[in-house]
Amino acid sequence: MSLRLVRSADHRATPWKNGGGTTVEIAVHPPGASVDEFEWRLSMATVATDGPFSVFADIDRTLTVLDGEGIVLDVAGQPPVTLTPRSPPHVFPGDVATGSWLVGGPVRDLNIMTRRRKWRHRVTSMTFSEKPAELDVAQIALLFCVRGGLAIRCRSGAASLDPLDTLALPAGPCGCAASGPGGASALLVQLADW
Repeated sequence: MSLRLVRSADHRATPWKNGGGTTVEIAVHPPGASVDEFEWRLSMATVATDGPFSVFADIDRTLTVLDGEGIVLDVAGQPPVTLTPRSPPHVFPGDVATGSWLVGGPVRDLNIMTRRRKWRHRVTSMTFSEKPAELDVAQIALLFCVRGGLAIRCRSGAASLDPLDTLALPAGPCGCAASGPGGASALLVQLADW
């Protein structure tokens, strides 16, 4: 499999039905699946107002705040949690009532959702330097550049990522390594079927 790059310049934002923000779909499986039919979906959202999150039956989610002062998530049955760009990725069920409050203005977040009993996922925050770091990937891996720029080299090719670009990496032992200027960071999203 060759490397597949999704440039942030190609993102298309769609407004939420409630007017509280916008979403950019970065990748979805199966390709072209609607929000009711996807098995997994990677998206980026801008949350502009306080309010409830949409409920997605049989979905597990991980949310990572990319920028902004932060957001408080109030997931039913759990204590509220404040997420900022310095917080680790936060896992929660998508089919439980979830409210949100902005800490001090809009935030942008990355969101991976997987359909329970079909797929599972893991999100890892990574920081890079000029020394290449090997990427250990699962069945499907998506590398989302948060800050700085990244240079990726794999046996199947090479790519450069700017902030908010996403690279689909070849599955399995791909011989991929990433490097970037000090402080460059990314989120590695790994997906595996049940």
